[in-house]
Amino acid sequence: MILCLAQVSPYWNEPKRNLKKMRDCAAEAVEGDASFLVFPEQCLTGWNPSDDSLATDESGENISTIREIAQDYSIGILGSFREKDTDKLYNTCIAIGTDGKTLSKYRKIHLFSPGGEDNMYSPGESPCFFPYDSCLLGIAICYDLRFASVFQAYRDAGINLMLVPSAWPAARIKHFHLFTRSRALEFQTFVASVNTVGQTPVDSYNGGSCIAGPDGTVRAMGSDREDLIFFEIDPLEAETIRKEFPVNLEKK
Repeated sequence: MILCLAQVSPYWNEPKRNLKKMRDCAAEAVEGDASFLVFPEQCLTGWNPSDDSLATDESGENISTIREIAQDYSIGILGSFREKDTDKLYNTCIAIGTDGKTLSKYRKIHLFSPGGEDNMYSPGESPCFFPYDSCLLGIAICYDLRFASVFQAYRDAGINLMLVPSAWPAARIKHFHLFTRSRALEFQTFVASVNTVGQTPVDSYNGGSCIAGPDGTVRAMGSDREDLIFFEIDPLEAETIRKEFPVNLEKK
């Protein structure tokens, strides 16, 4: 499976302009033979831990447009948005298939408490995974990278590729790369972390999207500008490494 990470800079709280950018990325990703496209955290608006504006449910117009893009270009898409569900707000990722239907939906479990995200948003309760092409994919979001328990749950489910949409600030980019590599090595899986880029009212971001292999080595790295990063995922590599070097991880 050829994966494409769309390292983009958001138009702040302008979903329609961001959807146009997503469509352009889908067109370019397909030209590169990608079959699945991943965008950064809260790609429709830009990540803001204290903003509940423009929140929507998955039947809303903006999500419907992402479904159309996936269908028009026959590519799977992972997008991230502010989800409103009754009286609660979630930081949510939605995976959409080439038929425009939902493959999986994940709500961020570990909210970024140092930035007050837990004051506005409610935490998700469970990991979410789904098959696509020859891979079994799991989803985490940004700050989740710091918590091994999330990745342990996915490893127990047998996933071979983790997708991690992020808005990881430039000041801590070394941690972003460290945790991406560490989780890949520790749980013997591919980890693809896609970051945003540019200056927002919240912070400064410098990209550096990263794909690490199940041996912990970096397989692809983004620049510090808007960028599309392509990499072919071989799920058999994760399975082979687990067989050749079996690590019996303690289950809590």
